Amino acid sequence: MSTAPDQAAVVAVLAGIADPETGRPLTEMRQVGTIDVSADGIRVMVGLTSHAAILWQQTRGRIEELLRTRFPQVPTIDVRITEHDRPPGKIGQVGLEAKSVIAVGSGKGGVGKSTIATSIAIGLARAGSRVGLLDADVYGPSVPHLLGLSGRPQIENGKIVPMRLPVGPHPLPVMSMGFLVPPGEAVVWRGPMLHGAISQMLRDTAWGPLDYLIIDMPPGTGDIALSLSQVLPLTGAVVVCTPQDVALLDATKAIAMFRKVNIPILGMVENMSFFVCPDTQKRYDIFGTGGAKRTAAELEIPFLGEVPIQIPIREHGDAGKTAANYDDPASRPYLEGICERLVGNLAAAHAARPPLPSLPVL
Repeated sequence: MSTAPDQAAVVAVLAGIADPETGRPLTEMRQVGTIDVSADGIRVMVGLTSHAAILWQQTRGRIEELLRTRFPQVPTIDVRITEHDRPPGKIGQVGLEAKSVIAVGSGKGGVGKSTIATSIAIGLARAGSRVGLLDADVYGPSVPHLLGLSGRPQIENGKIVPMRLPVGPHPLPVMSMGFLVPPGEAVVWRGPMLHGAISQMLRDTAWGPLDYLIIDMPPGTGDIALSLSQVLPLTGAVVVCTPQDVALLDATKAIAMFRKVNIPILGMVENMSFFVCPDTQKRYDIFGTGGAKRTAAELEIPFLGEVPIQIPIREHGDAGKTAANYDDPASRPYLEGICERLVGNLAAAHAARPPLPSLPVL
């Protein structure tokens, strides 16, 4: 007859699990709920924030594994995840309510940066996070087309009401200069006007509380990165490139630009990495292969993953149905993998930070 484990021992196991959002132990963050312990099983309720929604199942699996290892005599381990509410505070000069602000940039155009930025936003939103998407490519806004959104935003209570894409449990708010400028009309602005436009879209859009704001940057190394660094504390940047040397040279310049304005590099994504012929299943490395992964290793930054050339990705983008890439079993693993590694790296970085000192309450 098996004996019931000690409840304190169960709590000790949970104390070794970090909250993915803060990096602090779940027990310290009061995210451990009901614990039922008997000889027949252990049942644990754990709260995780929507910021880490894409890691919920991974965290649940890790808790189960640790409990099974620690209590092999217990026949049943049941770990359930509920949402732990932790609203974001206001950040930056614009007073944005967001926990993580991530810029997606590239050193040159034509590498699929906007497709990757929208895919990251959609992937995080599908997982259950509260996500906003800002198209900061003022000269060539393509996010509205990729998402099939159009029209002119309304103004309510002095705020711009963003367009919303119905994806995941929380609709994805989207703001772009493409909603404000007539189709086909060019934007001819100097640096100060760009700065003002980006600041206004950040400050005056009714984003609501966000776990993530994903910012699709313009290609190259221009004024907008500097503007963002001045008005908003960015969590970091993701750099998108293709495998060939010319694109990697430009991507390296983009990395240098982000570092110059003190924006951490969260990782690189290699887009158009290879092509698998649908008729023969033969792989073709049209632009070379592995260049971004090698460059990331040389520069000591994370490699988030690769995305192959796939006809459905192009077709979905042209049709304004980029979200449909997650319904395609050939595309989804690559895109979900990038999102999971991105959030996982953020969680690891939070866990690696030294704990804040405890201040006595007088």
